[in-house]
Amino acid sequence: MTSILPTIAAKSDQLNAEDLIGGPRTVRVTEVKVKTSDDQPVWVHFEGDDRKPFKPCKTMRRLLVRVWGDDSANYAGRSMTLYLDPEVKYGGMKVGGIRISHMSHMDGPQSFYLTETRGRKKQHTVKPLEIETRQKMPQEPTAEELREALDALDAAETMGALVQVWKARPAFHSVAEFVARKDALKEALTVPAEGGF
Repeated sequence: MTSILPTIAAKSDQLNAEDLIGGPRTVRVTEVKVKTSDDQPVWVHFEGDDRKPFKPCKTMRRLLVRVWGDDSANYAGRSMTLYLDPEVKYGGMKVGGIRISHMSHMDGPQSFYLTETRGRKKQHTVKPLEIETRQKMPQEPTAEELREALDALDAAETMGALVQVWKARPAFHSVAEFVARKDALKEALTVPAEGGF
């Protein structure tokens, strides 16, 4: 089968509703950037985004905060399913928009009444991303595994080497988390903080 979906992708600097015409897409967050501008202040980068981050509308930002909290630094390594909602209006017209249906790192379905337009709220239900949660919340590594991971992290001299080190250690959700946990690993193992990244 030769899909024509790539030929209808929107030429844009962000993920668009039209990019989801072919169906929902589950993405794993790699980084979240918060801008100072009022227009699209949150940029959610994800694996394979091709430099087209998801820029959630205010309604979906409220949903993210309700489920994952307001500290976007914790979002890296988590996943969500995005879909095209054809009922979303802009300027009084149904133009379609991106909505979130499932999220990892939650215990059960949650429903919220969130503001859609001035004076009008709509119920939004988000469900647990069960398979993703099971895959990305493995058993905590042992002290020996942590020490070995730290040694490997210090020895990695290139990003490619770092990625290979991370892939061999599924207890870490992402490369970003792997690097971020380096200081915590050292403190937990009372290893002198020197060398490496």
